[in-house]
Amino acid sequence: MAKESVQIFDTTLRDGEQVPGCKLNTPNKLIIAERLDELGVDVLEAGFPISSPGDFDSVVKIAQLVKNTRVCGLTRAVKKDIEVAAEALKDAKKSRIHTGIGTSDSHIKYKFNSNRDDIIERAVAAVSYAKSFVEDIEFYAEDAGRTDNEFLAKVCEAVIKAGATVLNIPDTTGYCLPEEYGAKIRYLKENVTGIDKAILSCHCHNDLGLATANSISGVINGARQIECTINGIGERAGNTSLEEVVMIMRQHPDLNLDTNINSRLLFSTSQLVSESMGMPVQPNKAVVGANAFAHSSGIHQDGVIKKRETYEIMDPHDVGVTESAIVLTARSGRAALAYRAKNIGFELDKLQLDKVYKEFLKVADQQKEVSDNDIPKIIKTCGL
Repeated sequence: MAKESVQIFDTTLRDGEQVPGCKLNTPNKLIIAERLDELGVDVLEAGFPISSPGDFDSVVKIAQLVKNTRVCGLTRAVKKDIEVAAEALKDAKKSRIHTGIGTSDSHIKYKFNSNRDDIIERAVAAVSYAKSFVEDIEFYAEDAGRTDNEFLAKVCEAVIKAGATVLNIPDTTGYCLPEEYGAKIRYLKENVTGIDKAILSCHCHNDLGLATANSISGVINGARQIECTINGIGERAGNTSLEEVVMIMRQHPDLNLDTNINSRLLFSTSQLVSESMGMPVQPNKAVVGANAFAHSSGIHQDGVIKKRETYEIMDPHDVGVTESAIVLTARSGRAALAYRAKNIGFELDKLQLDKVYKEFLKVADQQKEVSDNDIPKIIKTCGL
């Protein structure tokens, strides 16, 4: 059976850039946009054109540069926003306007001082106006995670009738549990008239560390687009991590879902974004962290040396990592020491290894990690 495709909507250059201290200039954005195009993202949210002249200029230049990916610009449900986004996107080979409004009772009351009927009216007006500029319109129901499902369904029906082609269901505050978010997507799939004319999209935040889990729950329950960022960067605790959702679907073929992402570019893309934004990737970050394929426990090292799959569910080459790392520490065993020694030209028999290992532990207790440069010195100390 052919796998169903899940579109990857990358918002590294829009939501990802909303991290304090991570402002990118236009040349930086163009380099990242070109890499995202090469990576295979389906939609690239290039920015919020009306927010500043610099952002407008970046969206214009990205729209002119990108060859394969659909370029998207964010707006509020405001005519001027939509006009400026349309102008910024006019040179794109494929374009999308992403417009919307808050739909939760909290947003309606405190942010807009409005009511539900007015919100639906404004949503429809925004989608209809955007549709007069481009064909592909994505509508976001901000704070959908805390929006009553019945009202959310009414909003979705209304904007589909107005011409929306994608419905973004954001867990804006990262509040939902995976089962709850999945149930929300399923409810919309089953209760919105005309839902077959639009794609449901997951846009999840990581305030409780559940962005990836919620996005996967969303696609299991019928969504066919995930909005995400490289390294999971984004507002507050971040967004759904692109590399995580892509590899989850690859590693679980029983889901019958896949993406167009060239996963072998994931690690280098992660490094590019990290360096450009000055945002280090935490070493224990899934898929692309420095320790994702590193082993320092003796038991694990012995297993990986004998057969990599004993402790690794992914082949490092599949995400662009050269090889697994056997890191020598005081927790390492004889197998790891022998393996690393052999790699630099020292074949040790059992008796030699026992002798060298005792000396190795003395060194390892004094420093965090034993390097290839240390091994010959340790062997020499043992008189070998």
